[in-house]
Amino acid sequence: MPVFVIPLLVGLIQVMGSTGADRHMNYPAVHLDAPGYALLVAGPTALLARRRLPVAVLAVVLAVTGCYLLRGYVFGPVFLSLLVAIVAAVSAGRRIAAWIVTGAGFVLLNALGVLVPFGPFRLKDWSAAHALVMLTWLLLILTGAELVRIRSERAAEARRTRAEEERRRASEERLRIARELHDVLAHNISMINVQAGVALHLIDERPEQARTALAAIKEASKEALSEVRSVLGVLRQVDEDAPRAPTAGLARLDDLVSRARAAGITVHTRTDGRPYPLPAGIDLAAFRIVQEALTNVTRHAGPGVTATVRIAYGDGELRLEIEDDGRGAPGDLPGGGDGLPGMRERVAALGGDIAAGPRPGTGGFRVHATLPVPGEGTTAGTPALNKEHE
Repeated sequence: MPVFVIPLLVGLIQVMGSTGADRHMNYPAVHLDAPGYALLVAGPTALLARRRLPVAVLAVVLAVTGCYLLRGYVFGPVFLSLLVAIVAAVSAGRRIAAWIVTGAGFVLLNALGVLVPFGPFRLKDWSAAHALVMLTWLLLILTGAELVRIRSERAAEARRTRAEEERRRASEERLRIARELHDVLAHNISMINVQAGVALHLIDERPEQARTALAAIKEASKEALSEVRSVLGVLRQVDEDAPRAPTAGLARLDDLVSRARAAGITVHTRTDGRPYPLPAGIDLAAFRIVQEALTNVTRHAGPGVTATVRIAYGDGELRLEIEDDGRGAPGDLPGGGDGLPGMRERVAALGGDIAAGPRPGTGGFRVHATLPVPGEGTTAGTPALNKEHE
């Protein structure tokens, strides 16, 4: 709202209201004259600076209103500009100054009305009752201004809280998308890199084996493109048909294992307990943990490595263990990577635990994660299933 709107409205109300009161007054008072109208206009004019100098404006409006009253003009809506000035000062955070200036103005006005009962400035028939009424009115204005200030501060705090919450959610969403892209791209591009090296090595001497490596590269690149499109579709919030590819989860564990084996890794899998449906978030996290662990094996464990993936469905929890007998570990690379931090973020977000590090004594690397599964587990009395796959 432009700064001049409120002063203009206040000025019109004061001039028109006081003029009407002057024409119909039924008590002794001084009729409005040029100085009276000047005082009625001076207060609203001072309000133009209420945002920059709230306390100074309040002092000026108090002085103008006091002069109007001491002159003995007819009572009208002359206090409206004072009300606006008090609210502006308190709302601007100058609370103590507003109370002090208003109190000093009240005391000074009453002192002048009592001690200077002559000349043009005087209070007609002023009494303690009038002073009490004025004091009550000023206290009500100040209290109302405080309520307005409190409400404004609460509204501003609510807006800040909503803005911070939106920023937090946006940050979490960016991190989630970054993890998804990293997991998708790191796994498939690692497979492509390994298979490309195999193809280059064998293309002249054993072209048939090179053909197999190139087919694996084609499949891995197709999978990477499909999953990247899926993530970008979520990022753009495009309402399209349901994806035709299955959602990432432990149901696709065989695909991960097949691609790892195509990269030259011997992978064994073991499932303990009776599998039960997992919540989507836990199923995706479990899939990504296994995916990242096998990606790290492909990158760092060296040739001829054997990896073991164990999945245990327990009572209210899902346990994952991926270990290899290779010679390297993700932490061996200069500068590290985002894989292990991404795993830890996923597990922490679900309230689980994860441990990752070199296997003591035997070499290789182990990742062990426990994910809570509320309300799920192996039913008491039901025999658990143990499955091993080579």
